Amino acid sequence: MMLFSRTIGLPVITGDDATSLGTVRDLTLDAAGAVVAGVRLSGGPDRTDALPWTAVAAVGPDALIVRSRHAADPERTPLPAHHSPLGSRVLTDLGTEHGTVQDIAFDAASGRVLTLYTALGDIPGARLLGLGSYALVVRAQP
Repeated sequence: MMLFSRTIGLPVITGDDATSLGTVRDLTLDAAGAVVAGVRLSGGPDRTDALPWTAVAAVGPDALIVRSRHAADPERTPLPAHHSPLGSRVLTDLGTEHGTVQDIAFDAASGRVLTLYTALGDIPGARLLGLGSYALVVRAQP
């Protein structure tokens, strides 16, 4: 398990030749699939500002490792629109407010969202429905 907040600022390097691609600026969610879809970068030498999660080989406490520079090409795998989830307002599909997103736990291997940590309690990642500029939307509890 990895936290969004712990990935921000990690160096991003290629596994094949240890080339620096920059640092993690943010992660992009595919809310419909409840998975991390991409990595937003800053400070990269090639002006690459995003890469698909499928290019990620490993995430650890010290770095995010990408399989190769070729795999990091965002043209190969289009990414969904980016909206930063941390700090987002949380609403249920019934319109009830549920605080703001404080952090998100995800599986480092698959990118699957495990838990949304909010100001008003934890929400299982499987309840994630959408993320836009206004709010992160989750399915209301049954």
